Amino acid sequence: MEYTPRQRMVDALEMRQPRDKVPHFEMQFQLCEEAFGRDFPEEEEIAAAQGAERERLVAQAAEMSLLVAETFDWSALAIWRPYAGEAYLETVRLLKKETGDHYMIMAFAGNGTLGIPDGQSMEDLAVKLYERPEEMHAECRNMLRDALEWGKRAYDAGAELLILNTDYALNKGPFLSPKLFAEFVTPYLQENVRVLREYGAYVMLHTDGQIMPIMDQLMSSEPHALQSIDPMAGMDIGEVKRLYGDRLCLMGNVNCAMLQDATPEQVIEESRRCIEVAKPGGGYIFSSSNVIFKGMPLENYWAMLDALKTYGGYSDSE
Repeated sequence: MEYTPRQRMVDALEMRQPRDKVPHFEMQFQLCEEAFGRDFPEEEEIAAAQGAERERLVAQAAEMSLLVAETFDWSALAIWRPYAGEAYLETVRLLKKETGDHYMIMAFAGNGTLGIPDGQSMEDLAVKLYERPEEMHAECRNMLRDALEWGKRAYDAGAELLILNTDYALNKGPFLSPKLFAEFVTPYLQENVRVLREYGAYVMLHTDGQIMPIMDQLMSSEPHALQSIDPMAGMDIGEVKRLYGDRLCLMGNVNCAMLQDATPEQVIEESRRCIEVAKPGGGYIFSSSNVIFKGMPLENYWAMLDALKTYGGYSDSE
């Protein structure tokens, strides 16, 4: 019986060692023009289209997602475009119908908790946290409600892996103190993960930055997986594996700065380091520390994949 990419993902997420190799996918792949000479339809095109033309554009978006997964041997179909709304869900449904259980489908499940604000709202946030905490809690409850509604729709459409995509930290540490994080983030994160798991979904947290001061709080929400493990913020995947690797699937850690600026040979060495530290015993999904972003040399992504082919296999003795 065929061992499918989806089964490889299930094994990793459930802390089992896959039968053959470390699974791989990326939350986004922004180099479609460089790789294929074409890209996803623009959001404005889909929004303006109706009827058969809209169906054609959604099908084109689904085709691009599948092309990326097939070309780069991904174990999950990551849906990142169209970015939101009904067209996003239509793309999920179409890919589920076309691929069945061959791939695990990944969708973004909204920002259900408080994350790093932009510069314009930073002062207002600080005032609410300290002077109007009940107002802040009300906003947190509303964010959670909206995210759970969206997560249910994405799961019902066919997405089995839901990513909570909220950045909690900068390179030097969390944007909130652990005490404030425990009041304004952790209870809502725990509820977000709990409900999504009750739907039947696998749940992954994504956050960049130095998160070790709040790691135990993140773990208390009981996600299946954590993505990024940001080396540019000093996150050591070996240390995270040692402390939490018996109950948390890890994804990421190939340094995005190196993917941007290093030689392919250096990328291979960086990728080898991540794989050899994180793959033992399973519970690891190979990826960059963020996404494959526009401007990254495509040859460096191919170098990542070369390293995975060389170092990412499992043997019976492991």
